Amino acid sequence: MTAFDRTLKIAPSILSADFAAFGAEVRAIEAQGADWVHVDVMDGHFVPNITFGPQLVRAIRPHVKTVMDVHLMIAPVDPYIDAFADAGADILTAHVEAGPHIHRTLQAIRGTGMKAGVALNPGTPVEAVAPLLDDVDLVLVMTVNPGFGGQKFLHPMLDKIAALRAMIGDREIHVEVDGGVDAKTAPLVARAGADALVAGSAVFRGGSVKAASVYGENIAAIRAAAQT
Repeated sequence: MTAFDRTLKIAPSILSADFAAFGAEVRAIEAQGADWVHVDVMDGHFVPNITFGPQLVRAIRPHVKTVMDVHLMIAPVDPYIDAFADAGADILTAHVEAGPHIHRTLQAIRGTGMKAGVALNPGTPVEAVAPLLDDVDLVLVMTVNPGFGGQKFLHPMLDKIAALRAMIGDREIHVEVDGGVDAKTAPLVARAGADALVAGSAVFRGGSVKAASVYGENIAAIRAAAQT
């Protein structure tokens, strides 16, 4: 990964992509302006859905030229850290709620050479990450309850984002937001302090690999809204 900077990042979630054409979809969104590629890993246990594993990350790694941002919605996390590192993840994010030893998990992630992220469910107070800020490179605030794409943004989370950004201060930690991000909510989360915006349906809606310019229009609309 490149050196830290807090410029706005748009990270399309491939949960909304065409599952039969992941490689082409990744190339399309990057060509159309995506800064990161976000991969939502769900286990059907920690969250009520099952999606991808390390094999998918390994398969799309050759197609990702930016940053592969892998969000683990699984429990436990620790047994799978090495597999995701070997598969080529750049950032690996674990939920603070996923296990009793989150410090150990974050240290293990960093120990592989990946950047370490920690995620917060909507019902978890921001104070839960206060003791972790020296062990993370990213904090992800869920603005929907995790498990499914296409959900409505939870506006009370804006105060959490703002509190987190104040807590981080001048540390080199990204504030990422995932859930219901589109051109309407992007300026709200950016003003609250987020610098990495995960968007799924808002990026992929109306487009396809053969009509990738729609992805570009959607990404540009989210970026422009966030920067107003």
